[in-house]
Amino acid sequence: MNGRLKAAGGAVGGGLLVAGTTSDAGKSVVTAGICRWLARQGVRVAPFKAQNMSLNSFVTREGAEIGRAQAMQAAAARVEPTALMNPVLLKPGSDRSSQVVLLGKPVGELSARGYFGGSGGSSPGETPYAGRQEQLLGTVTDCLAELRRTYDAVICEGAGSPAEINLRRTDIVNMGLARAARIPVVVVGDIDRGGVFASFFGTTALLSKEDQALVAGYLVNKFRGDVTLLEPGLAMLRGLTGRQTLGVLPFAHGLGIDEEDGLRVSLRGAVRESVVAPPHGAEVLRVAVCAVPLMSNFTDVDALAAEPGVVVRFVDRAEELADADLVVLPGTRGTVRALEWLRARGLADAIARRAAEGRPVLGICGGFQMLGELIEDEVESKAGTVEGLGLLPVRVRFAAEKTLARPTGTALGEPVEGYEIHHGVAEVTGGDEEFLDGCRAGSVWGTHWHGSLESDGFRRALLRRVAADAGRAFVPAPDTCFAALREEQLDRLGDLIEEHADTAALLRLIEEGVPDGLPFVPPGAP
Repeated sequence: MNGRLKAAGGAVGGGLLVAGTTSDAGKSVVTAGICRWLARQGVRVAPFKAQNMSLNSFVTREGAEIGRAQAMQAAAARVEPTALMNPVLLKPGSDRSSQVVLLGKPVGELSARGYFGGSGGSSPGETPYAGRQEQLLGTVTDCLAELRRTYDAVICEGAGSPAEINLRRTDIVNMGLARAARIPVVVVGDIDRGGVFASFFGTTALLSKEDQALVAGYLVNKFRGDVTLLEPGLAMLRGLTGRQTLGVLPFAHGLGIDEEDGLRVSLRGAVRESVVAPPHGAEVLRVAVCAVPLMSNFTDVDALAAEPGVVVRFVDRAEELADADLVVLPGTRGTVRALEWLRARGLADAIARRAAEGRPVLGICGGFQMLGELIEDEVESKAGTVEGLGLLPVRVRFAAEKTLARPTGTALGEPVEGYEIHHGVAEVTGGDEEFLDGCRAGSVWGTHWHGSLESDGFRRALLRRVAADAGRAFVPAPDTCFAALREEQLDRLGDLIEEHADTAALLRLIEEGVPDGLPFVPPGAP
């Protein structure tokens, strides 16, 4: 396994596309698991996702913005993430529009019709990419080719389903990519949802003959029970499609890596499993995260959820803040919209009462901006001047250029690393003490830095301050290492692939490409 994989043409590294019957079928997890399994075998492997739609993003060392799932898959592969691994990132700003991030830099705001194409043309003022998604195919295939020249293998992740027949003409992330790069496809299905056999068959049968020729097999995900009861169905599926099921991965808690979107804490499953373990101190610490609209980088609170005795939950009602020891206002792609939401639901008043009582509040990025006095926004919401919550001496002006950075510093006497993704420029005019690039005023803290809570010493110091302000006999465990917990999690994903997938068959696909003679399953694409 060591050394360069034998690619089909001999000139570039091998490739594989992990597609899914649906969104959230487990593509991200399976891709990360394959990356970790290969890395443990000494294979130089990299992840790739041509186009990602997510509010959960990360900043690479060269200052490029990519999806957090790809950053985590890079960690699984034990390589540094780069913009090549996620050349197109779509960051929704509403149900109908998204910011387009190309090769790590924002290039404009597009409507769904403007990006994917369709009748009626594009809206005035949209970027040159409007209605021409297929023009990005050359960009993404160039990025994939560069990775394949650099690494022994590249494991690509699809998006949604490869059988989105309404979007196939301009597809650059599923079968469009597989066709352009001539790489085999493995389709993942979530059996926990039910209907996995129909999903596998229907996904295949809706593809054109040329696309079907690249679908090399299936992976069942999240199976519970006795696998022998599933085997007759797998045999029938092979008879119907001529394709083998390359593994049945069992359902396991706490395996989610940094999610693309959804109201989830990726380590929360592991925390629930260890509830029997008592907190290090006499009491637990309760953290309430306000589930604001267009919430971004909610994985910031994963490190809190990993601490013994810290209970993290997402809330959307004012009364749910009553027993919280710490309230977190997370990042958001719509700061002004989130402010309106907080006020309409009574959460803004509840947070103000907490601050007046000296009870801790932490704002991160968009949450930090909301805690300030004034917001001038002619960029994101174009709402003009808007009053903030007035709990921090901060004024925010939205700039056209996005800040993308990987800062380091010191806070509460501890070293801190983080990353910044924001259009808002904060002017701090006072406060009781500096706090990273933000400030503290009373029991209210604010910073633009995402990821800072992953710094173990800083996280413990902050939790001690929160516990003191909240009057809780909570003591953070002295030995919780978030990086080590993340590595354990990635190793578990690698174990899933190694123990429950046909790794020899996967390796043949990566090394040798698409097998010959895969049969056509009618009726094919409309």
